[in-house]
Amino acid sequence: MRFYRPIDIARELGISTSALRHYESWGVIPSPERSANGYRQYTEVHAAYFRCLRAMFPGFGVSITCQTLKHVQHGEMDAAFWLVNKEQASLHEEKTIADQTLALLQQPDLPPIRGKKRLGRMSIGEAATYTNVQASAIRHWEKEGLIVPDRDPENGYRVFGATHIRQILLIRTLRRTVYLLDSMRDIVKAVEHHDVEKAKQVTEQALFVLHGRNRLQLSGVHQLVELCRIAGLLAPPFESH
Repeated sequence: MRFYRPIDIARELGISTSALRHYESWGVIPSPERSANGYRQYTEVHAAYFRCLRAMFPGFGVSITCQTLKHVQHGEMDAAFWLVNKEQASLHEEKTIADQTLALLQQPDLPPIRGKKRLGRMSIGEAATYTNVQASAIRHWEKEGLIVPDRDPENGYRVFGATHIRQILLIRTLRRTVYLLDSMRDIVKAVEHHDVEKAKQVTEQALFVLHGRNRLQLSGVHQLVELCRIAGLLAPPFESH
């Protein structure tokens, strides 16, 4: 059996040996045996754990990575795979929302909504009905400064025009994604100032980030599969039982 010195793995991964001990203290790496002089004796399995840990961090974060590796330690390969699958599905949903946002921004006019006639200027109730958004949600977004409806000079009631409706539709789409929340205010304000190109740029940047994270996740999954193979949980060519 080949043994790795801590410095060997640390150099391969571009980290310090103290980082290896730190990860080990988290309980996500199997405890190594010790040599006669007390030094850690890492095996190929340990090296695979460290490679997987470092590969998964950028795409999945610390919490999901640690949960995944603990499943592997307990021989729960499928639990580990489903956990990362859930994160990938969530990322795909964020990408779908970003695509929908970009498509909405690229339309010169408000999209038609089946069975609903768009009025020139709407009350909050009419706007809520047209966009299928609760009036309470629209009031909340107004309170957060995301949307500023006009006011009827005679009675002070909220009045929503085409720009406001587009903003509501965008917020309805954007609120479901973590990556775009930080950019939501910029996108909505850009629409308010009729700077649709700016809103497109913000959305396209968010898509760029999502593409990058997708690649990072796939790189992490590759190392996870390799870890399961080396740990004896997955026999090539990935046999099912």
